Amino acid sequence: MAATPEMRASDGDRDRVAAALREHVAEGRLSVEEFNDRLEQLYRSRTYGELATLTADLPEIDLHRLPAAAAAESDRPLPARRDDKARTALKAAWAGWAGITAVNWMVWLTIGVTSGHFVYPWPLWVMGPWGTVLLAGTLIGVAAKPRRRR
Repeated sequence: MAATPEMRASDGDRDRVAAALREHVAEGRLSVEEFNDRLEQLYRSRTYGELATLTADLPEIDLHRLPAAAAAESDRPLPARRDDKARTALKAAWAGWAGITAVNWMVWLTIGVTSGHFVYPWPLWVMGPWGTVLLAGTLIGVAAKPRRRR
C-alpha cells in the first residue's frame, strides 16, 4: 500500500528525515538555526504529509539508503583535516614537555653551579612520567591510524 500524506509516520520515518536534514546541514543547504527549527517540527509531526513539508524545498535524498551510506562512510579513513589536528596537538604536547623539561634542567644546573655541588637529578621525576605518558599516547595514536585502501 502506497503511503498517503494522511498516513501516520513511524519513529523510523522521522529518524530518516532527521538524517536527511543533517545531510543537508552538512552540505550547507540549511543553517544550524533552520535545522533546529525543522528538527523541532519533525518530532511534533505525525503524518507523512507533515514530514514531507520539512524537506519540500530541499533536493531529494534517498532516505532509505541514508543509513547504509553512513555505514559506508564509517569504513572510510578519517579526513586529513582530523589527522592534521591530531598531529598538531601531539606536537604541541611534546613541545610543552620539552620546554618544561628544559626549564627544570636549567634550574637544577643553576642550583648545582651556584651551590658548588650537584644534588639528586630531580628533573627526572618531572620528565619521566610525563614523557612515558606522551610516548604511550603517541604510539597508540600511530597504531590507531586507519590504513588507506588502495
